[in-house]
Amino acid sequence: MTNVCSAGLDVGFASLDYLQIFILGVIQGITELLPVSSTAHMRVIPALLGWQDPGSAFSAAMQLAALAAVVSYFWRDVHQVTTGSIGAVRRGDYNDRWFKLAVAIVLATIPIGIAGLALSSTLNACNSPLRGLMVIGISCVVMAVLLAAAELRARHTRDVSQMRLRDALIVGVAQIGALIPGVSRSGSTLTAALFLNFKREEAARFSFLLGLPAIALAGLKELWVLLHADMPAHAWPHLLFGLVVASVSAFFAIWGLMKFLERFSTWPFVIYRALLGVFLIVAVSTGLLS
Repeated sequence: MTNVCSAGLDVGFASLDYLQIFILGVIQGITELLPVSSTAHMRVIPALLGWQDPGSAFSAAMQLAALAAVVSYFWRDVHQVTTGSIGAVRRGDYNDRWFKLAVAIVLATIPIGIAGLALSSTLNACNSPLRGLMVIGISCVVMAVLLAAAELRARHTRDVSQMRLRDALIVGVAQIGALIPGVSRSGSTLTAALFLNFKREEAARFSFLLGLPAIALAGLKELWVLLHADMPAHAWPHLLFGLVVASVSAFFAIWGLMKFLERFSTWPFVIYRALLGVFLIVAVSTGLLS
C-alpha cells in the first residue's frame, strides 16, 4: 500500500470506497471510546484486508464523531458542568463542585494541547514513524500491562464528586500517551483514574468528561488542516459519511462500556490488548505485515 498525500498530509481515506469507509467508520466509532486504541485498529484492519491506510487525518477528524457521542450520552453531566460553573462564577462561589469540575477539565486539557501542537507535524505526516505497526504493537502490550496493574491495585472507592485538581492533572498528563498510536486516549485516562482508586464506571465517566475539550480541539484542528490540504472534492463526502457512521457506533460503544463496567472488570480489555500487541509484534517480525 502507498500513502496518499496532499500538502504533506496523509489522506489515504480519499481513495477508499463507501463500503470501506462504512466498515472503518463503525470500527473507528467503537474503538475510539473503548480502551483498545482506535488508531491501532485503523492501521491494522486495512493492513490485514489489503486496503489503503486511511491516514492519521481520518482518525483525528473522526474524533468529532466521538465528541457527538460523548455529549449525547453524558448530556446531563455536560449541561450541569456548563450551567453550574457559569452560575458559580456569577455567585462568586468557587467551591461549587461543578465549577471545580470545569476547572479540572480545563486543567487536564493543557498537557495534551501542548504536546499535540508540538508533535502534530510528525503525527500527521505521510510515512509517520509513529504509525508503524511495530510501534502500535509495543504500545498495545505496554498499555495492557499498565491497565492490568491498575486493575490489581485499584480499590474502586471514589466517584467523580470526589475528584481533586491533582487527580485531573494526573489524568491529563496520562492523556498525552494517546498521541502514540496503540495507547488509546480512553485507555490511558481510564488506567490513570483506576490508579487513583476511582470506581470502574466512574473512572470511565471521568475519562470521557475530561476528554471532551481534547477531542473537540483535535477534531476541529484536523478539519482546519484538511480544509487547507487541497484534498480531492470527493474526499469530503467520504469524510462526512464516515463521521455519521462513527457517531452512531460510538454512542452504542459508550452505552455498552458503561453497562459493562458497572458489572465487570477491565480484564477482557487487558487480554485483548495484549493479544493484539503480541500478534502485531510477531506479524511484523516475521514479515506477515509491514
